[in-house]
Amino acid sequence: MTIALTGATGFVGQAVLDEAAQREVAMCALTRRAQQHRAGVEWFEGTLADTASLETLVRGADAMIHVAGLTNSSDPAAFDAPNVDGTAHVIAAMKAAKCKRLVFVSSLSAREPDLSAYGASKARAEELVQASGLDWTIVRPPGVYGPRDIDYLEMFRSAKWGFVPLPPRGASSIIHVSDLARLLLDLVDASPALVRRKIFEPDDGREGGWGHDELAKAIGQAVGRRVFAPHLPKSVLELGAKADKMLRGDKARLTADRVGYMTYPNWVSRSALKVPAAVWQPYIASREGLKLTAQWYREEGWL
Repeated sequence: MTIALTGATGFVGQAVLDEAAQREVAMCALTRRAQQHRAGVEWFEGTLADTASLETLVRGADAMIHVAGLTNSSDPAAFDAPNVDGTAHVIAAMKAAKCKRLVFVSSLSAREPDLSAYGASKARAEELVQASGLDWTIVRPPGVYGPRDIDYLEMFRSAKWGFVPLPPRGASSIIHVSDLARLLLDLVDASPALVRRKIFEPDDGREGGWGHDELAKAIGQAVGRRVFAPHLPKSVLELGAKADKMLRGDKARLTADRVGYMTYPNWVSRSALKVPAAVWQPYIASREGLKLTAQWYREEGWL
């Protein structure tokens, strides 16, 4: 089997390539620029805006795992081109190449598209996938953490100093990137009756997810610190987003768009959309995964 992959050089994409290498699965991977040789991977230069390169990528592949997209931007209008138009181009390329199997990585934020431009773009992309006529499966990951991640890194760095500011009270699910990578590959050739044309919301197996303060304390334990984790009102986070934009510009991690969905109280994966146990189950308990992630950050000099 050969699998085409978008977003191959990103956080989740690299984990998919790592898992594929262990399984000795051949991968055709999209990249914006030349990459070093990697066993089992054939690199194809191109972007989601380039339908011709996408057709070349998927030609001869048995399935597509579509991971690529924009997850954060200070410009709310920036999400549509990569997330909506890019998905439309992937679908068109697959149809032209007669590749039917699509595993699409969406987001829990697509459940509440009115809260953020990012979530709205993912919801529209899901609509395109569902109307495509392909043999699709949609995966809505919760918060994804693990080696190479730069989003939860902010919380780890803050926890190292014993202080983790939080959004208003609420709960969310998380998943280790390696477990997510296993899921995406497992879905490719899983029993059609169990996975085809279905939406799944995976997680780490923790019933009810994590309270924001619980997760902050668990991250504190992972870095060896007791943390003070106050809940901040939305207005304060909005001011923080403005300050982050002033300090880091386009590289700001806390944006107004993120504040929109960060302050929503329920980002827990729903049991009704759980992946069938016969297809996949999480291996990595989050407390252990958080410790391993902190260790990786330290070894890489990130923490």
